[in-house]
Amino acid sequence: MAKKNKKQALGRGLSALLDDPEREISSASDVNANKVVGNVIDLEIEKIEVNPYQPRTHFNEEAIVELAESIKALGIIQPVTVRKLGRNQYQLVSGERRYRAAKSLSFNTIPAFVRIANDQETLEMALVENIQRRDLDPIEIALSYQRLIDEIKLTQNQLSERVGKKRSTVANYMRLLKLDPIVQTGMRDGFLSMGHGRALVNLEENEKQLEIYEKIIAKTLSVRETESLVQKAKKVKSSIPSKTSKPTLFYNAAEELRNYFNFTVTVKGNENGKGHIQIPFNSQKDLNEIIKKIKSDD
Repeated sequence: MAKKNKKQALGRGLSALLDDPEREISSASDVNANKVVGNVIDLEIEKIEVNPYQPRTHFNEEAIVELAESIKALGIIQPVTVRKLGRNQYQLVSGERRYRAAKSLSFNTIPAFVRIANDQETLEMALVENIQRRDLDPIEIALSYQRLIDEIKLTQNQLSERVGKKRSTVANYMRLLKLDPIVQTGMRDGFLSMGHGRALVNLEENEKQLEIYEKIIAKTLSVRETESLVQKAKKVKSSIPSKTSKPTLFYNAAEELRNYFNFTVTVKGNENGKGHIQIPFNSQKDLNEIIKKIKSDD
């Protein structure tokens, strides 16, 4: 017990160093920075702001309550990580669930591991730390990978090294972002697994993805059953003659309408003969001319 009290006192002492207005610690080279940065201190919760780079967008409130009960009984076993912004100002890098649970218990302080990092380093630390956690859904992981590539300017090879995953694993997650947004939401809500998503992403048409997605939900299909449906859908598509092999009906129709309206006309249709006609115009005057031509046949 004596050791525990000594550690807590040390934490409070380091916190006092950070609050010293005459010796502001804002970089690793400042006086006393080596005593504070990289150490755990008891930090007032009200001085900590949440991390805007947090990749997790959904926090399970029931899980927060359970964590709070655990903290109430055992204390905070793993400190949160923060970066110093300014005097008496800190920002979470990781540990928002512990932070939220501690706030719900009205804790005044929380053990915190202090770092000095810029925005890019903070984003990278937050993303990588959260990716390593097991409770992120596949879409959150994919979005985190995408942010690391876009904002930190990493290649997929560099990213795989950062997160300790094979490049093929990273690529599989990122492919999920090609899924229809409704399907992505289904994965985030737990209706679909990673396996379901990997099967559906092989369909380029969103309509087909949604069609099979609805069957998965309605019939509680397994990943193997989903893969079978996807393969059947792809075979059906490959058996349909392409537009280039069809008679030039739509092309000829577009040419005839072009000559009649004196405007560019596009005619698109499917193998069943269903389709639509597009006549772009650049002004109200053009529109009036098109309407006049259409009405002239009444």
